[in-house]
Amino acid sequence: MRSLGNEFIIVGEGLAQVNFNKMISLNATAAYLWQEVFGKEFTSEDLVKLLLDKYEVEEAVAAADVDNLVKKWFEAGLIEE
Repeated sequence: MRSLGNEFIIVGEGLAQVNFNKMISLNATAAYLWQEVFGKEFTSEDLVKLLLDKYEVEEAVAAADVDNLVKKWFEAGLIEE
């Protein structure tokens, strides 16, 4: 993960691995989640709990945001089911 202004970008470890069509831009909240689970097995429920522990947000809102985020990560090939 690299910072770019107020956003964060997830890229491959080497230039040969970077697919610019699948590069993901993260806001600070999504970057927080990525840093917490990178390299670990996790569930959507784990991400929701992280959001609830850090931010004042309703569980339904956190769950909807996590569902959208996980879908983007999966489509970009960053995570597997």
